[in-house]
Amino acid sequence: MLGSLCTLITALTCVSGVTLVTQKPPVVTLTTGQTATMDCNQGTGNSQAVSWYKQVPGGVTQYILRYYHGWSSVYYGSGFSAPKFTSNHQSQSDYRLIINSLEAQDSAVYYCLTWDGSDNEYVFGQGTKLIVTGSTLPPPVLTVFPPSADELQSNKATLVCVASLPSPSLGFADVTWTAAGSPVSSGVSSSSAVQQPDQTFHISSYLAIQTADWKRDKAYTCQVSVGSKASEKSIKKSDCST
Repeated sequence: MLGSLCTLITALTCVSGVTLVTQKPPVVTLTTGQTATMDCNQGTGNSQAVSWYKQVPGGVTQYILRYYHGWSSVYYGSGFSAPKFTSNHQSQSDYRLIINSLEAQDSAVYYCLTWDGSDNEYVFGQGTKLIVTGSTLPPPVLTVFPPSADELQSNKATLVCVASLPSPSLGFADVTWTAAGSPVSSGVSSSSAVQQPDQTFHISSYLAIQTADWKRDKAYTCQVSVGSKASEKSIKKSDCST
């Protein structure tokens, strides 16, 4: 996940405030030509103007627009305008960003930002990932590696799942592991996505296990999801020469 918006928007001084700003949905996957909507709730008792920002991994953060329910118009940043981008509100604390006629270059993380007047601080949402594809999005391609022979001499071992993600994903993916069909949460860590020369993204996920469990021939499954497309791959000791 991208770091704090404080590191992304250098033009603003922002710190974590008391007001809880939430965005939904966390991920939107749409095809070109469709319309994307994402919501920002400022939290109970907060009614301020809301700004929206676009962040492409590795790129410069861009200010899209600012809107308040009491204003007669939307104020835009450079390079952004209606009818492509607009905003409305559902209540004095609920705001929506609308992006029309989606194009592949609209894929990004979109953040809302507001002002907490009680603490004199900027606060921001956790971001909505927008993935814009053509008519189809290929599923991730997975490779799972067993523990090394050296590791198996100790009590701990590591499984590695490497996923190749299609370029429209921008490296946004959800990774989960199961052991003998049961979800696993402890011992899991994942790297940030790295773009390859062919424009795809690679992400690696690691699962630390007990050597004894590997020797019991448990089946471990890595599942990677990009929007509605998911792939999974399983591995166990009897599948390997190790």
